[in-house]
Amino acid sequence: MGGRSTGWVTLPRRPSAWFPVALLLTMRELPEDPQSWTSGILGRGHLGHDDLKEMLDSNKDSLKLEAMKRIVAMIARGKNASDLFPAVVKNVACKNIEVKKLVYVYLVRYAEEQQDLALLSISTFQRGLKDPNQLIRASALRVLSSIRVPIIVPIMMLAIKEAASDMSPYVRKTAAHAIPKLYSLDSDQKDQLIEVIEKLLSDKTTLVAGSVVMAFEEVCPERIDLIHKNYRKLCNLLIDVEEWGQVVIINMLTRYARTQFLSPNQNEDSKDDKAEPASLVKRKPYVMDPDHRLLLRNTKPLLQSRNAAVVMSVAQLYFHLAPKAEVGVIAKALVRLLRSHRSVQYVVLQNVATMSIKRRGMFEPYLKSFYIRSTDPTQIKILKLEVLTNLANETNISTILREFQTYIRSMDKDFVAATIQAIGRCATNIGKVRDTCLNGLVQLLSNRDELVVAESVVVIKKLLQMQPSQHSEIIKHMAKLTDNIQVPMARASILWLIGEYCEHVPKIAPDVLRKMAKSFTSEEDIVKLQVINLAAKLYLTNSKQSKLLTQYVLNLAKYDQNYDIRDRARFIRQLIVPTEKSGALNKYAKKLFLAQKPAPILESSFKDRDHFQLGSLSHLLNAKAVGYQELPDWPSEAPDPSVRNVEVLASPLPRSNGKTGISLRNIVKWLASPLHPKGSHQPLLTMNGNVCCCSCCCPNHSGRLSTKY
Repeated sequence: MGGRSTGWVTLPRRPSAWFPVALLLTMRELPEDPQSWTSGILGRGHLGHDDLKEMLDSNKDSLKLEAMKRIVAMIARGKNASDLFPAVVKNVACKNIEVKKLVYVYLVRYAEEQQDLALLSISTFQRGLKDPNQLIRASALRVLSSIRVPIIVPIMMLAIKEAASDMSPYVRKTAAHAIPKLYSLDSDQKDQLIEVIEKLLSDKTTLVAGSVVMAFEEVCPERIDLIHKNYRKLCNLLIDVEEWGQVVIINMLTRYARTQFLSPNQNEDSKDDKAEPASLVKRKPYVMDPDHRLLLRNTKPLLQSRNAAVVMSVAQLYFHLAPKAEVGVIAKALVRLLRSHRSVQYVVLQNVATMSIKRRGMFEPYLKSFYIRSTDPTQIKILKLEVLTNLANETNISTILREFQTYIRSMDKDFVAATIQAIGRCATNIGKVRDTCLNGLVQLLSNRDELVVAESVVVIKKLLQMQPSQHSEIIKHMAKLTDNIQVPMARASILWLIGEYCEHVPKIAPDVLRKMAKSFTSEEDIVKLQVINLAAKLYLTNSKQSKLLTQYVLNLAKYDQNYDIRDRARFIRQLIVPTEKSGALNKYAKKLFLAQKPAPILESSFKDRDHFQLGSLSHLLNAKAVGYQELPDWPSEAPDPSVRNVEVLASPLPRSNGKTGISLRNIVKWLASPLHPKGSHQPLLTMNGNVCCCSCCCPNHSGRLSTKY
């Protein structure tokens, strides 16, 4: 399944039951060259721009339509058609609806580039706003809002206000799309645009809901008072809103809920924080707000959506808003997405890696779903490794380590290096397998691949810091590797390990320093720094054997090209070799160089990502992106829930003789009224004589009884 990239996640294309069969049947007849059949479908032969201009100047609508189809095909292939703008814009007043639609498509693409020519036809666009066809009205508004000229801001403002009251929900949707465009052009119009947004938020049509919430997020996300009275309506409409609108609404409601409801896990958090017993007694038991429950209940069915972005939005909503006991429902939906396109897998695994740190038990039943396939790209492999490491515990560690042993034999060296790091993390987190992991890593030191050996050395160094006295033989074995390993990071790690625990290998450490002094000038900077440190530590612990070697190394470093190495050498010389001026510092030398250092903590790189909202670009990049809105903290006290109450007026049904009931005459009149067939957008006559403009719920008959067929 293919994918499309958005601000939140990469989304799968809309699936179709007939697509695979139709594709196989069609591909038999296609030529081998993709460019040839693409040009055949879209271009239908080559025509120059001059030929297209002649066709556009023709009096025949058929030629104009053919020319516009070819021009739109050129745009679809990414070719520049801007020089045809004068010829195209003349046809904006064409009476043929099909031609006019394609002209508007072209103008939306090039109106911003050809602003002067577009302004000449602005009166035509204004007439298009009054066209009986809703598609033409919407296209005219779309073109008008694409002209980025400040002088027409008042015209755009007036057009948006009129479109916001249009009978067609499609035009109202287009008005909502035009609001952010006008706001980016002139932010001084914010107050007037907020009035339009407030009006559109009260619209009960699902077609408009997603677009107006997007406009709200762009223009005035801080005005949560506009959401109060529309909160329940948005929750109830959510299941019927288009997929892209669902993503926007869910993310907006996530932030709204964090400001209006109490944390469902506050009692557990207080226990984790070891709060005083007196404060726990005073705290009232948590009771979930009905509106909070409404949001969770209405978003749960969307976990079965075909759209990966919708599923990811619901997953992050549950992770941030739901009680811990209910968050587990999202695991199965996220695991299902791992069978999607690799771009979808990448985004989902990024979020699962963060979730698995705080909610480890949620994904444990699906451990095998994160096993790595040989066909997975390196990025996916590393993310799955991250998840497997986060899920490791005393129960499943033996299974995971057997899986890791298989991964080490992979030909992908980056993946093998990541696997070795994962083994080190497992050994750090689970004490009972530490010796097993360490022995396995020591065996890798005899591997033929230098990168595998180097990564093993780095991880072993970190593990030995936990129990150095018990592993002096391993340190001796690693000291012998300095003759063979050439990777700078690995050599530096070995030297640091020998210098840090030189008292455990008193016979080997001076000999290692002698060898490194011979090759000092040809070593990398990171290795030179560790040679200097090794020399200083040996001088302080075994000055008889290493005094001359230390002076030799410091003299070499004194004239090194790298200023960091020169500065380090001068600093160490003054510290360990006492003089009249620096004698007072000499007594602190051992405390500085031979101090007890804490064992390193091998943590997940996703540990600090949870302060970003899941599913956001900032979480994906682990950096705050432009336009990112922080997820609010839970309030300490619940705000007034009555702000979400909406007054419901009694239905003004026809009455007979002042008594409750419906007169027979009105019923007959209502039944005899012209009702439109299902799916059309002809006016409906309601029981009280009001006219409804569409087949769905509409503000024109809010609170009144209506019937649709």
